[in-house]
Amino acid sequence: MLSNYTAKYTKIKSGYMGQLVDWPEVITEGKTLEECREMLKDALHEMILTYREQHKEIPKF
Repeated sequence: MLSNYTAKYTKIKSGYMGQLVDWPEVITEGKTLEECREMLKDALHEMILTYREQHKEIPKF
């Protein structure tokens, strides 16, 4: 089952910061908004893998 997460993007000096509203541990930065979106997808994927390895419950929203 796939969940949808709400992302928040903030303009910062070096580009953009992206963070998942409901899973604040998933955070990243990118030079452009598009790059930040892609990096946030990658960060989410990596966080899911880490949670699975640690047998933690993955937040569902």
